[in-house]
Amino acid sequence: MSHFGMQRIHEYEKELGAYLYESLLSVPKVQVYGPAPSQSDHRAPLCSFNVENVHPTDIAEILDLQHGVAIRSGHHCAQILHRTLGITASARASLHFYNTKEEVDVFIHGLKDTIDFLTSQH
Repeated sequence: MSHFGMQRIHEYEKELGAYLYESLLSVPKVQVYGPAPSQSDHRAPLCSFNVENVHPTDIAEILDLQHGVAIRSGHHCAQILHRTLGITASARASLHFYNTKEEVDVFIHGLKDTIDFLTSQH
């Protein structure tokens, strides 16, 4: 990591986190939690979110099984925050310096597909 420089890694993660945040905002029925990346220089490159009328664990499992995308679901050791928000769980997509915008695009495509699958009238 010292080869790349920590400041360069930090700037890339900020850019990637902003891309993830804006991409999630564009998905119908998705509620993103937390401030926009532009509001803090110290925001981690991750997003917690929920999809209207869909349990986060269902989203995580289908994304993994059908799209090969791993995200987390649950309360992420933030039960008090979840209670304050009036939710029981959330989904979380987390990135690191080795991720790419193309991988975010794959996640967003898989998420849209998963939402369609879970909310369609069979």
